[in-house]
Amino acid sequence: MDPKIEKLLKLPKKQKIALLALILVAEGAALYFGLFLPRQTELKELRGRLEGVQNEVRDKQRIADNLPKLKNEYQQLQKDLDQALTELPNQKEIPTLLTSITSFGKGTGNDFLLFKPRAEVPKDFYAEVPVDISVSGSFHSVANFFTAVGNMPRIVNITDVSFADIKQTGGKTSVKVNCLATTFRFLDKKETQDDKKK
Repeated sequence: MDPKIEKLLKLPKKQKIALLALILVAEGAALYFGLFLPRQTELKELRGRLEGVQNEVRDKQRIADNLPKLKNEYQQLQKDLDQALTELPNQKEIPTLLTSITSFGKGTGNDFLLFKPRAEVPKDFYAEVPVDISVSGSFHSVANFFTAVGNMPRIVNITDVSFADIKQTGGKTSVKVNCLATTFRFLDKKETQDDKKK
């Protein structure tokens, strides 16, 4: 038999137990640090990733649940944009709009003495289109003209109103009215970019 083993066998019982305990502790420590601890670290990391994925899934599910609502909101915003586009014409529609204003004036029995467009005033995403107007007619027909312009689907502001040459003829009051009609139009992307460059 090997002399080292014989030497171990001849040790007192307490030393054999202590040696066995030391071997078991060493093996336990080796198993703990070599196998168990790395697996625990890996498990914690995987649990963290799992929790992150679950949170992401919950967020995506919340978005998916809100999708019909968001689609409805998008459709409503699209309708609002279409409505805004009817109220604010583009460059091509301005002459037609100005012609409509003169048609309303003549249709209500007024005479146009002056219809003079001014230079546009560009703003952020729109431009003001001012027009000096001078009309004459009965007080009632001038009021009907302003009402007709106010009922247009486009936005037209009438400001700087002044009355002149008020006359009574045949039981009717005739008046000359000077005013500034301002409408607005959307600036397209190219115009907006050009304004920013200036």
